Amino acid sequence: MLRFLVRRTLGALVILLIVSMVTYALFFAIPADPARLYCGKTCTPENLALIRHDMGFDKAWPIQFWDWLSTIFTGGTFNGVHCGAPCFGYSFDKKELVGGLLADRFPTTLSLTVGSAVIFLVFGIGTGMLAAHKQGKAIDKIASSFSLLASSMQIYVAGPLALWLLCYGTNLLDLPTYIPFTKDPIGWAGGLLVPWIVLSLIWTANYTRMTRSSMVEQLSEDYVRTARAKGMSGTSVFMRYAWRGAMGTIVTVFGIDLGVLLGGAIITETTFGLHGLGQLAIQSFYDSDLSLLVGVTVVAATLIVFFNIIVDAAYALIDPRIRLA
Repeated sequence: MLRFLVRRTLGALVILLIVSMVTYALFFAIPADPARLYCGKTCTPENLALIRHDMGFDKAWPIQFWDWLSTIFTGGTFNGVHCGAPCFGYSFDKKELVGGLLADRFPTTLSLTVGSAVIFLVFGIGTGMLAAHKQGKAIDKIASSFSLLASSMQIYVAGPLALWLLCYGTNLLDLPTYIPFTKDPIGWAGGLLVPWIVLSLIWTANYTRMTRSSMVEQLSEDYVRTARAKGMSGTSVFMRYAWRGAMGTIVTVFGIDLGVLLGGAIITETTFGLHGLGQLAIQSFYDSDLSLLVGVTVVAATLIVFFNIIVDAAYALIDPRIRLA
């Protein structure tokens, strides 16, 4: 197991290096000139050259990338502001360190992810298990129809509809906003309840379908029929054998989904006006803010890769055959 984790970690570092290099290279394919944007309408050639030099844009992009990569391990000083390692650079557009901006926005994305994940896991897995247990009956057909309908919905459609029904039209719930949990736990939950409902509605449908199909497949396996032939009750077989066999697929998908959500739910945060990593990524792109764009991309990629490693380790613990292999 240790050798496996070390190998995966080294592979993850290579992936993150490639992702950051590709992001840097694609940035220079954008026709906009960030230095000219910062210089303003009354820009002179001398001021433009000075800004390009201060921002490091007068160097070739491989050299710029190496300078940025080295500051992660050694730190640096930008506009008189010291950035200790690990340092993701300086946002000349927002006049702040990238690390500080990421730390400021991450709690919003984390809160959105954790709240919605708890809801869609509980209801998605629970409904899928119930549908598999009552396969072919009315509750199975209702759950399957709901999952098909809900999974076809998109956040940019369901989000405004939920805002109109729950906030603007009826005033049943507060408008989405982020309040730190340590400051006001009730306000924290109330401000994120509508995004949680919308996000979990779509993901619940996906997990309902996935759990049901996995459970139905496991219930038809030979070892399940053997357990029933030995006299074990249907509930024991269902929970002890079929559920454990289906866990592998669920854990695998959930780990990837969790990494993607933590990396920034761009559409969700934009729809509800939440200032998280997803919205920060959009802003950095429109502002041509290279350091911030690369910082958000690397953080998102790191979360996805990290949870993939966690998933592989968890899968090996769930299924002994993986450990033996």
